[in-house]
Amino acid sequence: MVVRRLRALAISNFLRQHDLVQVQWVFLSSVSGAPQRDSVEPNQSLARVQESPKEDKPRLRFDGVLVIVGGGTVDAGLLRELAAKGAHLVGADGGGDAIHAAGLVPEAIIGDLDSLADPQGWGPETRVIRIAEQETTDFEKALYSTEAPVTIALGMMGKRFDHGLAALDAVARRGRGRAIILVDEVDIALGLDHAFDFAVPPGTRVSIHPLTPTRFARSAGLKYPLDGLLLAPGVRTGTSNEANAAEFSIVPEAGDAGVFLLILERKWLEPLVERLKG
Repeated sequence: MVVRRLRALAISNFLRQHDLVQVQWVFLSSVSGAPQRDSVEPNQSLARVQESPKEDKPRLRFDGVLVIVGGGTVDAGLLRELAAKGAHLVGADGGGDAIHAAGLVPEAIIGDLDSLADPQGWGPETRVIRIAEQETTDFEKALYSTEAPVTIALGMMGKRFDHGLAALDAVARRGRGRAIILVDEVDIALGLDHAFDFAVPPGTRVSIHPLTPTRFARSAGLKYPLDGLLLAPGVRTGTSNEANAAEFSIVPEAGDAGVFLLILERKWLEPLVERLKG
């Protein structure tokens, strides 16, 4: 962290001397997929940590896959693999340290910054955004501060049970109209609020878990059909179903679709991302 702080200080002094603070951000914004910076006054742009109000418009927009990393169980190998394929990396508070520990550099760190080791120690390639409100988790702060076609969440499950439950709540609130995939050591869970189809071999485990009450009009390619079923937390779930065809489809009732999870083995992450990118 000391090296990053000294590097950031040297760059900041150089930019002040040459009046190039704004040029720095123009360059970063011109890179394909790089996060766009809000308009700020010159003296504000020198601050390493930016204060942000709750749930302002999404500040960072990404064209490709976004990986939001939390402080739970993080597979560093998978994180490096996703980064090598061009995914953009954002740390949810202490998740920034997890990205650094994997030998990578986050494009942004978002949260209340109570678990980030050194908020001031990051170089100019990392945008650090502090959101002080305590009504949401750092994961949810990162979600409402970003936009991306596909979002993969690492480090949101595992280590602490309450953090895992909070991550599920965040997907329930933020999963409408946004593809969010939670990843743990064994499975992936895609939040859905609409009809979906996916190709897997017969015999593949396919679990459907409701985050909010969801009535299904029909399904196809599943051993146990969902036709006419209402799935709801504490009432009925669809775990340990099974594909019995080369492709399955799930169709919620029109006007009665809640948010539910499609849960598959983690080996289906890459094909699922490609399917969502469409």
